[in-house]
Amino acid sequence: MSNVISLRKVKQKRAEGKTLCSSGFHKWQVSGERKFDVKRGKLVSLERCTRCKQERTRLT
Repeated sequence: MSNVISLRKVKQKRAEGKTLCSSGFHKWQVSGERKFDVKRGKLVSLERCTRCKQERTRLT
């Protein structure tokens, strides 16, 4: 007998990262070192989404 594959699970794995990021639910991870913004007087950290590789800066 052959193995039966559920197509629902295959489709979920394929679209898992795309649908979350397109809806605005990114998985942010701090990348690189923190820098200091002299004008605002705060630390600036660079964050990158692990799924779609989009970058953003965040003041801490």
